Amino acid sequence: MPSASPVALDILNLHKRFSEPAVNDLSLTVRAGEFYALLGPNGAGKTTTLRMVAGLLEADAGAVRICGIDAFADPIAAKQVLAWVPDEPMVYDKLTPLEYLEFVAGLWSMEPDHARFRADTLLESFGLAPHSNERCGGFSKGMRQKVALAGALIHEPRLIILDEPLTGLDAGSARQVKKVLSGLVEQGVSIIMTTHILEVAERMADRIGIIARGKLVAEGTLEELRERASADGNSLEDIFLEIVGGDSEGGAQPGEADHLEEKVA
Repeated sequence: MPSASPVALDILNLHKRFSEPAVNDLSLTVRAGEFYALLGPNGAGKTTTLRMVAGLLEADAGAVRICGIDAFADPIAAKQVLAWVPDEPMVYDKLTPLEYLEFVAGLWSMEPDHARFRADTLLESFGLAPHSNERCGGFSKGMRQKVALAGALIHEPRLIILDEPLTGLDAGSARQVKKVLSGLVEQGVSIIMTTHILEVAERMADRIGIIARGKLVAEGTLEELRERASADGNSLEDIFLEIVGGDSEGGAQPGEADHLEEKVA
């Protein structure tokens, strides 16, 4: 992808500290129409980073620009062009998928006819159309995740932030979600995603960033990472483990652990 592509997300010298630094002088860029995978061991600061980008967590220092908008100075404008999907789906049990999507569309003040068209399109894309009038309370975690994804996409965001979006999905549902995401990137939408399923990042990501202990320690295309790790032809898993080394298991420091990231949501 050309370096001259417009920038969808610009993270500059981002800092966040709990009892210890969780994100430490992190800078990275996601270009328009790019699928960017953000990888790292547990407690590396991935979710904390994405929550600061989404405006759900206040940064201690640094800047975030989303499609040219200063996300800290004008958070409402920034939120209008992004979508945030956490790893735990958040939907209303008493609503049907169609009712949920219409509710979310109303929050965005979408015109009703267009909202209904978008809802029907998304429900079909995610294989939810046969269940559009069933209450979400009876859905599996995977189905709830697809409803949450559809709700996040209804207002046609330009930047999509995904934290472990394939968690709880069976193979068929995961394929549906990956197909939808790939189609969005082809349309010029930008995606930044965390995942522990390295095969997904290997197959889908245009570029990959690897963070450890809150710092960006490697970034590039798969081939560029292979060159850095002197691992020609190796899988992303091999490259990842070589780069993060001892941090891959049990390497999180106090204050960096995922449970701390969860407490501040």
